[in-house]
Amino acid sequence: MNDIAADNPAARPVIRFAKGRARRFRGGHPWAFSNEIEMTPEAKALPPGTLVTLIDAGDEKLGVATFNPHSLIAARVLNRDWKRPVDAAFLGERLGAAMALRDALFGAPYYRLIHSEADGLPGLIVDRYGDVVTVQVNTAGMELLTPVLLNALRQVLAPRAVVLRNDSPVRGLEGLALEHRVAFGEIDGPVELVENGAHFLADLTGGQKTGWFYDQRDNRAFVAKLAKGRRVLDVYTYAGGFAVQAALAGAVSVTAVDRSEHSLELAAGAAKLNNVPLSCVRAEAYAEMARLDAAGERFGVVVVDPPAFVKSKKDLHAGAKGYRKMAKLAAPLVEPGGFLLAASCSHHMPADMFAEEIAHGLAQAGRSGRILRVAGAAPDHPLHPQLPESAYLKALVLQLD
Repeated sequence: MNDIAADNPAARPVIRFAKGRARRFRGGHPWAFSNEIEMTPEAKALPPGTLVTLIDAGDEKLGVATFNPHSLIAARVLNRDWKRPVDAAFLGERLGAAMALRDALFGAPYYRLIHSEADGLPGLIVDRYGDVVTVQVNTAGMELLTPVLLNALRQVLAPRAVVLRNDSPVRGLEGLALEHRVAFGEIDGPVELVENGAHFLADLTGGQKTGWFYDQRDNRAFVAKLAKGRRVLDVYTYAGGFAVQAALAGAVSVTAVDRSEHSLELAAGAAKLNNVPLSCVRAEAYAEMARLDAAGERFGVVVVDPPAFVKSKKDLHAGAKGYRKMAKLAAPLVEPGGFLLAASCSHHMPADMFAEEIAHGLAQAGRSGRILRVAGAAPDHPLHPQLPESAYLKALVLQLD
């Protein structure tokens, strides 16, 4: 295995594109697929995550990448300048550039700092909670780079703690084990964050994903503006993101529903931090929406922002029906003229199919209306221009008649 901590461009293994197969990569795509390169015995023998220099069939050097001979996405480019060593200084520059962008976008140090390819660090997710950072590593290349990355994080951010949230199932595709640990520093409970002026609690050691869903930041702000003077229902509330911001915006009442007692504790803690009332209900989402409808409850704003229903392509049919049922159950709870936000964080759920299923569910509930907003993730979740398919978050805001 080559020593990434002392990367020497002149000594890196070389991976060659098959003749005529480098065109897409030359056009700016950040990946090389296994069927685009010459998978020689020497290439197959390289340890997953090895740093390599990519060359075309004519021996022109095209960049430095991480390489995994066992993955369909065989190479992920780090730099088009093959001569640049991949070391703490290189990673520090990428972290610094990403931080400068986020600091220009937001007024406080609470955001997604690194969003994989779009920030030039494929396979890496970094979320910032003031002086605490969570890191999710999803590729073999970034796994080998982790010690160097931790050094770079300390140099650029000087965090008091870093939590490795390497528990995403996608790691299995790269042959990586799951782990969840504090890399350095100490975490003695949920950490506080600020979003749209509201204060929240994120559990970085036991909560979902990387602790908080910064991707819904702009959608929460939009919904909060609609909440003033209205009753609000936030289903799948998790840590109260939509609910608390609606309460702060002047909602008459806010009910937060989740099946996780721990999530509701975080939501209640956020309500206390912001000194707003919040009614927390522990229940399964479908059953609770049906119960509220049967009881004749109606709300001016209803939010349904569930966990991923479609975790892989084989789940698409069942997941699509799940979103349809979700809309069918949520629609009757919206008073005439009220608003519904429906979201999907399923990467494998196409945006047009999601919109169709929501519309189908509304029709089954006998409701009509209009779409006011079609949105994705907040700008701290940028997209690589050649990877539009990585736009996983879909959110629709509708007014119902």
